[in-house]
Amino acid sequence: LRYMGTLYGFVFLSHQIGGFLGVWLGGRLYDIYGDYTLVWWVGVGVGAFSAIVHLPVRERALNTVVPA
Repeated sequence: LRYMGTLYGFVFLSHQIGGFLGVWLGGRLYDIYGDYTLVWWVGVGVGAFSAIVHLPVRERALNTVVPA
């Protein structure tokens, strides 16, 4: 919990950067190639990379104190 604010900030910042680059790059690739086939394959590749990066993440139960 100590780093939750920092981690959320990093996640949302990278999400916004990715959203901008995805739209911009998708438009550029459409202008260059005339269709969205390459854009879809880039999206599939990024999604697969994201899944592989998150494989080692292990969730653990957080012990909390419950008042009586």
